[in-house]
Amino acid sequence: MHLPKINIPKKYIKVGAWVLGIFLVLIAIVGTIAYSKREALLKQMIAKAIKKADTDYGLKIKISEAGFNGLSTVHMKNISVVPKDRDTLSTVADLTVGVKLFPLLFGDVKLAEVVLNSGKVSVVLKDSLTNLDFILKRKKKDKTDNKSKIDLSDIAHDILNQVLNKIPDDMEMKNLLFTLNDNDTAKLNFLTTTATIDGGDLKSTILVNDHEATWHINGKLKPGKKQMDVLFFADGKKVELPYLENKLHAKLSFDTVRTEMKSAEYSGDNFKISGSWSVKNLLINHAKIASNDIIVKDAKINADMLIGPNFVALDSTSTVFLKDAAIHPYLKYTLSPNKIYEVKLHADEQDAQAVLNAFPEGLFESLDGLQVKGKIKYDLNFYLDSKTPDSLKFNSTLTPFGFKIVKWGKLNLQKINEPFIYTPYEYGKPMRDIMIGPSNPNYTPLSQISSNFKNALLTSEDPSFYTHKGFVEESIRKSFVINFKEKKFVRGGSTISMQLVKNVFLSRQKTLARKAEEILIVWLIENNHLVSKQRMLEVYFNIIEMGKNIYGIGEASRQYFGKSPAELNIGEGIFLANIVPRPKIAMFKFRGDGGLKDYMLPYFRYMGRIMARRGLTPADTSGYGFYNVRLRPGLRQYLLPDSAKVDTAAAAFDVDTDSPVKMQDESKNLFDRLFGRSKKEKKDTTARQLSVQDTVKKTKKELRRERREQRRKEKEANPSL
Repeated sequence: MHLPKINIPKKYIKVGAWVLGIFLVLIAIVGTIAYSKREALLKQMIAKAIKKADTDYGLKIKISEAGFNGLSTVHMKNISVVPKDRDTLSTVADLTVGVKLFPLLFGDVKLAEVVLNSGKVSVVLKDSLTNLDFILKRKKKDKTDNKSKIDLSDIAHDILNQVLNKIPDDMEMKNLLFTLNDNDTAKLNFLTTTATIDGGDLKSTILVNDHEATWHINGKLKPGKKQMDVLFFADGKKVELPYLENKLHAKLSFDTVRTEMKSAEYSGDNFKISGSWSVKNLLINHAKIASNDIIVKDAKINADMLIGPNFVALDSTSTVFLKDAAIHPYLKYTLSPNKIYEVKLHADEQDAQAVLNAFPEGLFESLDGLQVKGKIKYDLNFYLDSKTPDSLKFNSTLTPFGFKIVKWGKLNLQKINEPFIYTPYEYGKPMRDIMIGPSNPNYTPLSQISSNFKNALLTSEDPSFYTHKGFVEESIRKSFVINFKEKKFVRGGSTISMQLVKNVFLSRQKTLARKAEEILIVWLIENNHLVSKQRMLEVYFNIIEMGKNIYGIGEASRQYFGKSPAELNIGEGIFLANIVPRPKIAMFKFRGDGGLKDYMLPYFRYMGRIMARRGLTPADTSGYGFYNVRLRPGLRQYLLPDSAKVDTAAAAFDVDTDSPVKMQDESKNLFDRLFGRSKKEKKDTTARQLSVQDTVKKTKKELRRERREQRRKEKEANPSL
């Protein structure tokens, strides 16, 4: 196919040539004028930048000498940056910066060259003040001035471009010192002896705390293509961060960390950043996480991050790898119009032993050496709209396929099927060894425990115990709702299965690792039927704390009522179930004559009505045995008389009290008794009276909280009520 020949008149060609020639001449003239005036223009630009820094951030910037060195390279000497009323932030002895001319024509400042000799950056923290406060000052001003709607995707795009544009094609940096001084107690310094970029190849050497360690950040940078691959490691040892240990009591170290950015571009209205992050031999130690070192041998995430107009998300196309196991996470945080939190986890069906081996070392110590066969898959879904927290969605499912335990590890999860020694702990200290078996006279088989107590405790603690598999999703869901509303942890979602595992198999340390281990052990026991429900309940009834140094229903029934567990009536059963959540205040619920205090009656009626509706006890309009509950005579001598019931309420919170509260201070001398109390004593007495009033209020709140908890558990067990 031949295209037709186009004939352009010569006069038009001549006109075009003249226009182009004139345009080139004009550019040359403007360029010549600009070149001749560039030193003056540079001074104006520097003066403008210094003024803006002072106005917007309160920064005093000084440059002793500045001038062009070539066509587009600026050389500066003796630069200092000092925030107002703060310590000097930065000084640079010699700095050369070159920019790319072509992007500059379109308003983009892209660095071509950076050469730095002898610089220092000092961050100083003094109490609540730092020499980085100026950053917050600018943010507050921007928040006030900017009333337009913020598009997060555009912000992310602009910030990333700004960062990438500041990565030069060529860089040579020598002796740049970074120091951190935190209230004169924690000091760090990092001396970059050399850092170079040559054709995109990054190499650096950083001395930590005067040769304490040598770090390297090496890799490949392609800012124009929005790509990078950077490796962080140390010479001959792990990378350690002692500052975290000194400041946060956290230990963190690793062999290498690798960060890779593969692409960054718009996908519809969203800005998408794809890359990966991996770590080798990561060690974490913090008291809130675990009491020992947690070691992640090999972890990697292939991540697709989406930044939308009003949200930030880790897309479900992302994959987390731990050794040979993999899971797909989806995390999304929506800022407006309401804050919404979404979490989804999905693990495809995969080898169960590979998943078990993938857990970090030290996370599940009691399961070390456990061998299993079969496959498992996992799904979790969490959705919370801050405007309607009651509509929170939560479900978690670990599904086994041919799963079986082949060999026990450090811990035999079936040990409670036989007699065993149980050691309760308080405040991290062992109390005493208790034999859970027939050789212990206080041990009580399930068949010899009154149904009045069994039914009362199950109703109050775990109504669906016999039907669930260790967890009640609705209870966990409501725990999330309540804790979110209260802005603190006020309620858990533990079942009797979880309480049993926590007490028998695990330490009492409140750590994330222990909680995760508890959940896994409960799943192993319940889903593999390692222990029957009847045996679990029997062991639980024989180990629960029911008073100061009182463990199990056998000790409790004899201690409070002088009866065997089989003889407990409905009122005694309800009372003993009531004290399980707060066992040490049990004695303070009795009057001086051995009867229960009146504030307990509404609880008895409420619990009794629930049990009657479920057919667990006959209806009783008098209070479901409340008036028949009488503390055994041998203990009544330790109770306060009824006239001192206010003091009793205060004493109820003295969990270490072994004997009755003394009504008279026997340490007073005769003068004090005849002529009254000193001013100090009167002041102390007034303070005690105010404390008692507060305690009474707390006691009432406790009762209301108990009632709410009972109503919640009953509704969870029987939604039709």
